[in-house]
Amino acid sequence: MNMEFNALVINNANHNFSVNVQKLTSSDLQKGEVLIRVCYSSVNYKDSLAAIPQGNIVSTYPFVPGIDLSGVVVSSEDDRFQAGDRVIATSYEIGVSHFGGYSEYARIPADWIVPLPDGLTLKEAMIIGTAGFTAALSVQRLEENDVTPEKGRVLVTGATGGVGSFAVSILSAGGYHVEASTGKEKEISYLKELGAKTVIHRNEVYNGTLKPLQKQKWAAAVDPVGGEPLASILSRIQYGGSVAVSGLTAGTKLPSTVFPFILRGVNLLGIDSVYCPMETRQKTWQRLAGELKPSNLESFVQKEVTLDQLPDVLPTLLRGEARGRIVVNIGERN
Repeated sequence: MNMEFNALVINNANHNFSVNVQKLTSSDLQKGEVLIRVCYSSVNYKDSLAAIPQGNIVSTYPFVPGIDLSGVVVSSEDDRFQAGDRVIATSYEIGVSHFGGYSEYARIPADWIVPLPDGLTLKEAMIIGTAGFTAALSVQRLEENDVTPEKGRVLVTGATGGVGSFAVSILSAGGYHVEASTGKEKEISYLKELGAKTVIHRNEVYNGTLKPLQKQKWAAAVDPVGGEPLASILSRIQYGGSVAVSGLTAGTKLPSTVFPFILRGVNLLGIDSVYCPMETRQKTWQRLAGELKPSNLESFVQKEVTLDQLPDVLPTLLRGEARGRIVVNIGERN
């Protein structure tokens, strides 16, 4: 049966870039053992980049973006999944080189799929999405490197974004003194509601001047920003502290020196949510459905949108106007 459904399609035919909802059929979908009826997706920074011609995310057109999805299995050629199973699929090549979640149906390789853990609904899984998953991975890596609440303050940069918001909430629930950094003064109350003890302006993290070492201030940091602000953070981490870095919104260059590492024993921890092993992925999702699940998940939702509204919403993250998470209701059915 070659069914017809709606999907957000980006195209660049004859250098005429377009982003709009179109009709596709199941024969348009790429290879994968599991056919999923998508219920929810979300908007991530990578999705916003995919929707502009210079985003350097998508190389082949036409394409369906959306790096996150949750939904119900329609059919499966893999014994691990059966029709009716509720599942999550994020990362890997989804929404980058493999058709993603901005579609009423998706065909996904079985090795990329996580069963929806008990304790999460399909919508809650996409409120969390890659952003919350990345924040949880960051906190886990800090824990593995002996960061504890007793060590001192933990900085969270880009704190109003998806990763930052979840990091603030998870760390705060774990008993940490969270110092949230933002350039959006109007969001101070939002960050304090999430659990930030103190909120500082991002200029207090990086004011345009870099020094090899500065006065020690934070025991650790969760940094989805990267670039020169990361270099400034490294110079101010306490002896033996750690920084979990997962993003590059401030750029890819790291103009640091070896001094923080060889004189203070600072650890720079790279966080990869795209290809992290399935064992780690499943463990982290289980924790997000349990002790790491924020009690105030709905407060992370800036807005809930439909496929038709996505073309107008996707630029939000690139303009720095996003707060928390934007959830995409693809077609929830009871």
